[in-house]
Amino acid sequence: MAATAREVVEQILRASREQDTERFVNLFAPEGYIEWPYLPAGIPGRVDGRDQIREFLTAQADGLVKFDEYRNTVIHETTDPEVAIVEYEAFGTVVPTGAPLHQTIIAVLRIRDGLVLSYRDYLNPLVLAETLAGVGNVQ
Repeated sequence: MAATAREVVEQILRASREQDTERFVNLFAPEGYIEWPYLPAGIPGRVDGRDQIREFLTAQADGLVKFDEYRNTVIHETTDPEVAIVEYEAFGTVVPTGAPLHQTIIAVLRIRDGLVLSYRDYLNPLVLAETLAGVGNVQ
């Protein structure tokens, strides 16, 4: 029996926090995608398919942010059994600068047969822009 949407969201969050790229990617359907609707210009707004997701996350894994903890996590189940919404606060460190990072995130996931079809991540683009600006000032 395939995992429920809630169970898959819990697994995705755990793999993300632990920066376990392989486990994270393997929770996606082959045609699954991650989308960030509000990212600043110059940053990809969507990554399609397991291979591209793996490539994108591997390139980012050691570079920009390390998340230490997710707090105040709430998973909302919807009337559509394939859709779950998760709210959480991510706390971590901007790797190049050592600065603390606090990001509030809401994500909408569509999950079928225990695999993520779509992951729409509504993170705060202002926090991301400040993080990237700070990294640009590193000597």
